[in-house]
Amino acid sequence: QGTLVESGGGSVQAGGSLRLSCAANRDAYGSSCFGWFRQAPGKEREGVAHIGRGNTGYVYSVKGRFSITRDNTKSTVYLQMNSLKPDDTAMYYCAALPRCPPLTAGQALRVGVYNVWGQGTQVTVSS
Repeated sequence: QGTLVESGGGSVQAGGSLRLSCAANRDAYGSSCFGWFRQAPGKEREGVAHIGRGNTGYVYSVKGRFSITRDNTKSTVYLQMNSLKPDDTAMYYCAALPRCPPLTAGQALRVGVYNVWGQGTQVTVSS
């Protein structure tokens, strides 16, 4: 069964940067697509960024500030977050869809598409 472990969260001031990591075991990494999601208190979980085998996509609010990459040698997916804002404060989750079929940009940011989830890492941005 696939497992994902996130790390790299923390507290930063507005304008700062963080890099989140998502380490996957072999069952989770394989031919998977990955997504980063976030959930703030009282809000629904939303898709932030996704990466397939050669494509990436972002929710509008983070475009130009966040970057998702994957390192196949380490079975790890990263989310580089720059120019952080207080509105970025949330629990961030990594998710995987093993044996990923082609997905549209909209599908790739939907919670229900992914079936392997990490435990989350907290990001807090102060003004």
